[in-house]
Amino acid sequence: MPRRTSALLAAVTVAAVLAPTAAQAHTAPRLNGQRVGYFTQWGVYSGFEFKNVQTSGQAAKLTVINYAFGNVSAEGKCFEANEAGVGDAWADYQRPVGAEQSVDGRADTTEQPLKGSFNQLRKLKAKNPQLKAVISLGGWTWSKYFSDAALTDASRKVFVSSCLDLYLRGNLPQLGSAEGGAGAGAGVFDGIDLDWEYPGGGGDAGNVSRPEDGHNFTLLVQEFRRQLDELGKKSRQHYLLTAAVAANETVADRLELPQVARSVDWLNLMTYDLHGPWEGTGPTAHQANLFADPADPSPTQRSADKVVRHYVERGLPARQTVLGVPFYAHGWTGVQPGPKKNGLYQPATAAVADLPYKDVKNLPGTVHTDWLRGAGWKYDGTTLYTFDTPEVLSYKAAYSRLGGLGGVMLWALDNDDSSGTLVKALDKGLKF
Repeated sequence: MPRRTSALLAAVTVAAVLAPTAAQAHTAPRLNGQRVGYFTQWGVYSGFEFKNVQTSGQAAKLTVINYAFGNVSAEGKCFEANEAGVGDAWADYQRPVGAEQSVDGRADTTEQPLKGSFNQLRKLKAKNPQLKAVISLGGWTWSKYFSDAALTDASRKVFVSSCLDLYLRGNLPQLGSAEGGAGAGAGVFDGIDLDWEYPGGGGDAGNVSRPEDGHNFTLLVQEFRRQLDELGKKSRQHYLLTAAVAANETVADRLELPQVARSVDWLNLMTYDLHGPWEGTGPTAHQANLFADPADPSPTQRSADKVVRHYVERGLPARQTVLGVPFYAHGWTGVQPGPKKNGLYQPATAAVADLPYKDVKNLPGTVHTDWLRGAGWKYDGTTLYTFDTPEVLSYKAAYSRLGGLGGVMLWALDNDDSSGTLVKALDKGLKF
C-alpha cells in the first residue's frame, strides 16, 4: 500500500527522477508498469491521428491505448452509428486516411473493409508489439443507459455479447457503405474498458441510475470476464478488462471492490478534476495534487493520494490500482497574488476555458511547483492555470512505482505536445 511521502523522501525521489543515471541513458527502455493513454475519437477532426502517437514517441512508451468512446444504446447494446452526439462510425472505421496521415505511410484503398482510426490503431500496434488497445465504453456523455444494461442477468448477457461481437470479433455494421462487415475489425482491440460515470448516479444529467447499480456493476464485470475468457480460450489470448472509476469516496463506496478486483485486470482512478471551473469564483486550487495541502481552504483538502488510499483500504489491491493524471489545465482569471501562494487559494472573477498542456506551456506567466504536494501551476499576475508539469508527472509516476501501484493512466494523448513530452515524463518516473 502506498505510504505518504515525507519531505525528505519527496526530494530524494524528485532528484532521482530528474537526473537519470548513465545506465538508464544507455540501455534499452523497459516499460515498468501499465501506461494507459486515452485516444479521443473526435481528436482526428483537429488533426490528431494515430500517426502523431507514433511520430511523437508516445507509442513506444505506452502499454495500452484506450479508444474513447463506444456508446451504449437504449436497448442495452454496444453499437455504431453516424449521428451527432450518438456515434461516429465515419471516424471509427469508414473515413479514408491518406498516406500523409497514415501510421505506415500508406493510404487507404477504396476496397478496404476497415479504414479510419480503427485501421490506424491496428497499424500502430503492428509497429509497437508491446501495445494493446481497448475500447472504452461510456464516458461522461455516453453512460446514460449503463444502469439498464447491467440490470438483469439477461440484460448483462445481451450487453456483453453485443460488445464482444462488435469490437473483438470485429463484426462492424456497414451503415450504407462498403466499410465494415463480418470480421472487418477483428484484431483491432484486445479488451474492454468500462467508463460508467457513475454507478448509482452523479454523472451527466439524464443518466439512468439505481441504488443497486454498485452490485450490478460487480455482476456486469463478472459477465464480461466470463465471456472474455470464453472468447480467449478460442483465440488463445487473454483479453483485458479494465474500468475507469471516480476520484470520489462516496461513489467509490458504492462499488464492491474486492469482488470487482477478482474480475478486472485493473482500475483506472480518475484522480484529477479535484477542483476546476465549476468553482468559477474560486478559491483557485490544484486540480490534481498528489498530496493534500494544509493551506487548502476547502474543508475536504482533496488529493490523489487520499483517493488511492481509499480504494486500497477498501479492497482494491495496489497492483490493480492505476493512478490517473491530466494532460490539460483548468484555470481562473481575475486572481490576485495573495500573501504567499502566487495566486493559489485566492478568489477569482471567473473561470477560463480548459487548455491542453501543449497550449498552456506557451502562455506567459511563471510556473510554480510545490514538490511536497506534487502539484504545479502557472500564474501571470491575473490568470492562474492548474496543471501537471512534466516534472510533476515524473514525480507522480515515481510515486506509483514506489507505492507498488499498477501504473499510470492519462487523459488524453492529443493534449501532449508534438514531442510527446508528457508521456516521456511519465516514462522517466516509472523507470525509478
